[in-house]
Amino acid sequence: MLRVENLTSGYKGLDVLKGVSLEFRKGVLYAILGPNGSGKSTLLKTIARVIEPRGGTVYLNGNDLRRYTISDLAREVAFLPQRFSSIPEITVFEAILLGRKPHISFEPTEKDLKLVEKIINDLKLSDIALKKITELSGGELQKVLIGRVLAQSPKVLLLDEPVNHLDPKNQIEILKLLKDFTRKTHIITILVLHDLNLAMLFADHFIFMKNGKVRASGDLQIINPPLIKEVYEINASVENFNGRKLLIPEV
Repeated sequence: MLRVENLTSGYKGLDVLKGVSLEFRKGVLYAILGPNGSGKSTLLKTIARVIEPRGGTVYLNGNDLRRYTISDLAREVAFLPQRFSSIPEITVFEAILLGRKPHISFEPTEKDLKLVEKIINDLKLSDIALKKITELSGGELQKVLIGRVLAQSPKVLLLDEPVNHLDPKNQIEILKLLKDFTRKTHIITILVLHDLNLAMLFADHFIFMKNGKVRASGDLQIINPPLIKEVYEINASVENFNGRKLLIPEV
């Protein structure tokens, strides 16, 4: 179990997260939702120790994450940020293999290579496996980056807007893959998403944030027009369509 207890965190003296407490269970795909500036990305970065909290604690299986070494943390937690500042001149296969680095002592084993090959096949990247990642489209690169964190074989997977640069077909394929991966490997997966309808299709649990605080947390049943109005400040209906919920904003 991952537990966030009274977490306060931010940048340059400004608190973005304000006393957030949450619990995350294995085998569950979580969607973090809310308007821009609500603290979604800051929450992921604090869990991943990209930034240190000013207050509160993050626990994994009862252990304070601040006590983990960087190498130990990399075997437990994988984090995909929204943006990468630099892209190395390596192939798609090599980029995904980098995800195995926390588990490799000297040279990649046959197990490492087979895992990377499976991820490449699952992500439908076989045709470009030997292509340089500097030559990829934005959508192709995003799939490679997702492949790299999957190759890390973490216990906690943190993804900040992982389908933002993908077309609808690839968005659905990736989110389905992440959901299946979460259940089969029994890990904790936490996604920041902007598209509430996509979240409702694939997530098991929803966490709504606004102004650095959690406004609601629960399954599909918590999503209703009053909550949407409170969090996003828009009027919308939540309809049932073919057994699924669909958000329809008023325009």
